[in-house]
Amino acid sequence: MIVSFPPPLRLCSSFLCTNPFLYRHGSIPDRGTTSKTSVCLPAAAVVAPFIKDGALRINGREALTGVPENVVATYPLADSPAAFLGAVSDRKDSRHVFKLGVLRNHRLLCLFRFKIFWMVPRWGTSGSDVPFETQMLLLEVTDDLAVDGGPSRTSHDPTHYILFLPVLDGCFRSSLQGNSSDELEFCIESGDPATIESQFLESVFVNYGEDPFGLMKESMMWASSKYREEYLALLIKCYRLCVKKKRQVEVVYWLTIISIFQLAIPNLLLQKPGILDWFGWCTWDAFYFDVHPKGIEDGLKSLSEGGTPPKFLLIDDGWQDTRNEFQKEGEPAAEGSQYGARLVSVKENYKFKGTTGGGSTGKTTSLKDFVTYVKETYRIKYVYCWHALMGYWGGVDPDAPETKKYNSKIVYPVQSPGNHSHLRDLTMDCMEKYGVGMIDPSKIFEYYDDQHSYLRSQNVDGVKVDVQNVLETIGSNNGGRVTLTRRFHQALEKSISRNFKDNSIICCMGHNTDSIYSSKVSSITRASDDYMPRNLSSQTLHVAAVTFNSLFLGEVMMPDWDMFYSLHYAAEFHATARAIGGCGVYISDKPNQHDFELLRKLVLPDGSVLRAKYPGRPTHDCLFNDPVMDGKSLLKVWNHNKLTGIVGIFNCQGAGLWPSTKVQSTAMLEETYLTGHVSPCDVEYLEDVAGDGWNGDCAVYSFTDGSLSRLPKNGSLDVSLKSLQSKLYTISPILSYNQKIQFAPIGLMKMYNSGGAIEAVDFASDLSQCLILINGKGCGSFGAYSSIKPKICTINSTVEEFMFDHNSSLLTLIIPEGGEFWEICAFFEV
Repeated sequence: MIVSFPPPLRLCSSFLCTNPFLYRHGSIPDRGTTSKTSVCLPAAAVVAPFIKDGALRINGREALTGVPENVVATYPLADSPAAFLGAVSDRKDSRHVFKLGVLRNHRLLCLFRFKIFWMVPRWGTSGSDVPFETQMLLLEVTDDLAVDGGPSRTSHDPTHYILFLPVLDGCFRSSLQGNSSDELEFCIESGDPATIESQFLESVFVNYGEDPFGLMKESMMWASSKYREEYLALLIKCYRLCVKKKRQVEVVYWLTIISIFQLAIPNLLLQKPGILDWFGWCTWDAFYFDVHPKGIEDGLKSLSEGGTPPKFLLIDDGWQDTRNEFQKEGEPAAEGSQYGARLVSVKENYKFKGTTGGGSTGKTTSLKDFVTYVKETYRIKYVYCWHALMGYWGGVDPDAPETKKYNSKIVYPVQSPGNHSHLRDLTMDCMEKYGVGMIDPSKIFEYYDDQHSYLRSQNVDGVKVDVQNVLETIGSNNGGRVTLTRRFHQALEKSISRNFKDNSIICCMGHNTDSIYSSKVSSITRASDDYMPRNLSSQTLHVAAVTFNSLFLGEVMMPDWDMFYSLHYAAEFHATARAIGGCGVYISDKPNQHDFELLRKLVLPDGSVLRAKYPGRPTHDCLFNDPVMDGKSLLKVWNHNKLTGIVGIFNCQGAGLWPSTKVQSTAMLEETYLTGHVSPCDVEYLEDVAGDGWNGDCAVYSFTDGSLSRLPKNGSLDVSLKSLQSKLYTISPILSYNQKIQFAPIGLMKMYNSGGAIEAVDFASDLSQCLILINGKGCGSFGAYSSIKPKICTINSTVEEFMFDHNSSLLTLIIPEGGEFWEICAFFEV
């Protein structure tokens, strides 16, 4: 530990969670003094990772055996359970594969790229189960045997976790992989034959803790280039200050920490885009490349008339001015040839010029006319437009008059051998075939600034930037993949900051660590492969992949779950996932093809959504179970609202196969009926929601059944689900306000995330009566657990009728439409 005098000052667990920037994505709540053990263990209990007798040992636990002599460990700080692993070669090269040691007999979860743009999870027990292009590896360590150098263990010890994160080491990028001998390896490469090295000292970050979620959060603070330099400088300054001042000035110490940190990175104290809290509609699955103004207006009109008005419009691919030399008029197009098109102008194409917008628009002559019209007519708050990181799929046309100034040249992507070990991607195959018009790196900011300033002039509020991982394939002669990625992301984010408010960017197709660790300020990223409405087997995979990817991605960005169809056989499966995902909610319905009954469970009449606070992640007991292919495990996802928890349970079995999987499931596309359980303890850090004085009891509301139960924290309810079924449970801590009154708000009971409607609960009393005040938003049926029946209830100071079920202690009343916010007062006799 850094600070050795008592009491332990939990720099990672306490300070980092309360810092407004580091906690901007809400990855885990502030644990304060009740934090589970993660990075900052008491000094007496910590043994840093070390290599001895051919074994890597971490806090007395053996992680790897047979560690080669060329593997080295370096330490960011003394008395920390964390280290960087690296290796030394006798030759310089642009790509190396180093063995780290044998990995056996630990349950493991890894996230790997199954194709160049996207990650999925994989489970196993040994090194041979770790696929190529693994970017996160989490081990469960359950043995109770002490080894040399570690404290003694007993059979009552909790489960521990070891985390491996391959990171960026200078101009090189590392990834993990296993071989048939169960050896864990790391591959480190520059992507440029001219960028070579032989010594790598900080290639894989390894850390240890009892809480997997806290471990992930705190490790990402070290591993990500977003934070490492600033964080290390901060810790050193804080350490020196503490040594100098000792314990007499703890208050000044904490104030100084905050001051130092905010001065270190003021440019990173950024706001999340406003689109996250409003219902959206994307044009992609509605029109694909054939998007046009009339269709957009038809979609906005039908959604608004149905009572679920979108406030966010994303005009996806199809609006830009491009040229495609590989598609000849009158000839059948070859598969994928559309990805050979190149950008010829930053302006809109003919479809958005000189067109009739519909309704009372008359003739529109520009993208600005159309965007302004739909904003005014349908009260749209935000309009985003799509573009690729390199302008378009095929890049920028080198010869077009309007794009010549960017000095683009046609290059042909070269993928890493690790990518060839998994699935091919059609878009990348086409880029390899047709080439990419790569903008001169020295001109990349000029392009972004031109593109974004033009969109801003057209009343557009932000962008979705796609095809980001292409940079790793064109690093040759450009200093390598990491150098090129850093340069492009710096230019991109500078342009976003200059031209748009609100950090208005959605990143997409960027699941390599080059992009993840090089991005400095972007705050939303797509968390899985595309939603594919016509692909029967992808529905469950999508939900499970996003959930597990969010363990990793959710620490540096807000995971985006992508769009979905509201009128679809798997619509409710996707809708409930978005309700618990903490993400923005947007659909891609074709005009007049909507399920408004479903949408009204997600969207309030004003177009806002009840978004959970954090990225939705798998519950603790699901981390090492395959919810798609093991035939027995349900997927459980947890999240918080301001005053409640929420758990979603999904049956993903029997409806799909993970890509790059050798094992074939016999339950594929068969009815799989499974039983599991839901418990208040599924919600991590629920005590932070409850506050002081909570005894662990919770009101558990089942959205599907409409039932209310009271459970102790370790109690549970059985849950049975068929394939592609899901259930949501609101978990509300029951607080005692006096000897008679115990109360817990449920929220809007007809909304998937009912507890998201609750903003605050207060209590007041005098000699004659007690008063509970609940502030919230939305309308409809409000519910709460109440140990006794109130005398009267009011909504915004008006007495209203209410119902009370003595058997379940469920209090309900109806909140009328018309106001955005409300206050309920429940009066009780003393």
